Amino acid sequence: VQLVESGGGLVQAGGSLRLSCAASGRTFSNYAVGWFRQTPGKEREFVAAISWGGAYTDYADSVKGRFTISRDNAKNTAFLHMNTLKPEDTALYYCAARSRLKAVGYSDAGDYDYWGQGTQVTVSS
Repeated sequence: VQLVESGGGLVQAGGSLRLSCAASGRTFSNYAVGWFRQTPGKEREFVAAISWGGAYTDYADSVKGRFTISRDNAKNTAFLHMNTLKPEDTALYYCAARSRLKAVGYSDAGDYDYWGQGTQVTVSS
């Protein structure tokens, strides 16, 4: 499956952004989706994930209550709604997909098979 992120940009602290992850190539509903972020010199960090049907979601503690992950399988798209953004949210954000059949958790980047190219989010103070 091919993944393309969009929606990043420059926003002031306290603002909001919505990232999109458009999938193509395979049946989107066969995949769980995760969002990760990375800053220079640091490892890729888990942000949020959603199960193949959307019934289960998981969030990093740092974004709980501020970010919401969702998906629209009819449109082959996943979203990350980011509110009350902070300067420490500045990063390159990636979406990733893994087979729904994998009996693994959602927060380990190594469990994902497909990745997008990333979209930059910059939050100014």
